[in-house]
Amino acid sequence: MADEGLRFPTALGTSDETQIRLLGQDLAADLMGKVGFGELAYWLVAGRRPTPGEVRVFETVLVALADHGFTPTAIAARLTYLSAPESLQGALAAGLLGGGSRFLGVTEDCGRFLAAALADGVPEDDAGFDALALDVVTGARAAKKFVPGLGHPVHKKQDPRTPVLIRIADEEGLRGPHLRLFEAIGRVHPQVLNKTLPLNGAGVCGAALADLGLPVDLLRGFALLARAAGLLGHLAEERRNPIGMDVYLTVDRNAVYEE
Repeated sequence: MADEGLRFPTALGTSDETQIRLLGQDLAADLMGKVGFGELAYWLVAGRRPTPGEVRVFETVLVALADHGFTPTAIAARLTYLSAPESLQGALAAGLLGGGSRFLGVTEDCGRFLAAALADGVPEDDAGFDALALDVVTGARAAKKFVPGLGHPVHKKQDPRTPVLIRIADEEGLRGPHLRLFEAIGRVHPQVLNKTLPLNGAGVCGAALADLGLPVDLLRGFALLARAAGLLGHLAEERRNPIGMDVYLTVDRNAVYEE
């Protein structure tokens, strides 16, 4: 008989010989074919079923970040796909972990930055958001830190994802204080930085996720979720048009190793 003192409860679900329960639902009867993957991911984290509007914004974020699966870090996935004993698993691990701080980190960093700025109170109008934005951008410059969500290596004038996500959040009544502060940063930062930078897609996704009430500590996880879609596509492309080994040989033969 098991020790009755050892119990490890979880609110997520249970499984027995005849049934799998997830979030209080029968997985096979109540969820499969009736609940989308984005909705399920949100539900698992928030502990409540999202509204249709929340699902739309959340899945917009996942689509917006999917391109991070075919950024240069995915080269590691292509190479690992050719050599790892369990190729698909190894390639996904390499692609998900490789370069995560630069791309995936912006979503988390921006959400955390905005949440910290709003911790002492939410402004009442656009003028208040502009004043708060000016304060936080000035503080970041004085501390010689980057403002997360500003700038993009390709989209120099405007990231095409940013206005779309803001519009969709607005349509669903979910353009909250994090997005409004992010927009304000876009308006005021040239006064402090003496240059105009675009509000990038990774940053606006962090703001949107924070407005959905999702924990900022998990924002990188949502970026990983989105990245997986791009990685799978990248792996499929390697099967169709193999170039992984050519990339490896080119990089390896031209590398200069120093002690």
